[in-house]
Amino acid sequence: MGGETEAPDGGFLAAPPSSPGADRLAAGDREQSGFVMNLTRAWSHLPDEHDALFDLLGRAADAAGLDRRGRGVLVAATAGVLGDPHCSLAWGTRLAEEIGDDAAAGVLAGDDTALDDRDAALAAWARRLARDPNGAGPAEVQRLRDVGFDDRQIMALTLFTALRLAFSTVNDALGARPDRSLRDAAPAAVRAAVGYGRPVAAADSAR
Repeated sequence: MGGETEAPDGGFLAAPPSSPGADRLAAGDREQSGFVMNLTRAWSHLPDEHDALFDLLGRAADAAGLDRRGRGVLVAATAGVLGDPHCSLAWGTRLAEEIGDDAAAGVLAGDDTALDDRDAALAAWARRLARDPNGAGPAEVQRLRDVGFDDRQIMALTLFTALRLAFSTVNDALGARPDRSLRDAAPAAVRAAVGYGRPVAAADSAR
C-alpha cells in the first residue's frame, strides 16, 4: 500500500481542540461503530461542516431514490477508482450484505459482471465521475434513464457521488489511516480487493 507510512493513525493534523461538536462526532462514531474512526480526528476541526456535508448527502440520496444498495454501489465504485481504503472497506462491507461478498469486491475492482443493469449503470456513472467527468456524454446519462432514473434523480445521484468524492479526498489527503476494525469486519473478498491507500492502523483510536 502506498502513502506515508510514518504518519500517526489520525493523520497529519494536530489533535483538534475539545468542543461540543468534536464530542458529538466521537459519540456518533461510538454509537454506530463501537469506536472512534481515525478520520473523525480531522473532521473534528470542522464538526459543523461535517454534519452539513452529511445532511446534504442524505438529501441527495433521498432525492435520487437511492436505497442502501444503490448508495453502496455508488460509494464502492467511487472509492475503488479513487483508491480510498476507508470508504472501500466500510461500504464494501455494507454492499456485501446486499449483493454478496464477491460481487461487492468486484465493484471495488471495477468488475460489474455480477450486477444487474441498474446497479451496473450506477457503478459506471460513479467511475466516470471519479476518473473523468468532462468525458461524460449523453449516452451515459441515457443509460441511467433506461434503468429507471428520471433527470431530477440523475442530478441528485450525481451530486451524491461528487460529495462522496469530496469526502474521500479530504480523508485521504490529510493522512488518516483506515481503522483496524474496518478491515477486520470486512469479508475476505473485500479485504483482498482493497490493496491501495494508506496502511491500516495497528489498533482503533481511543479518542
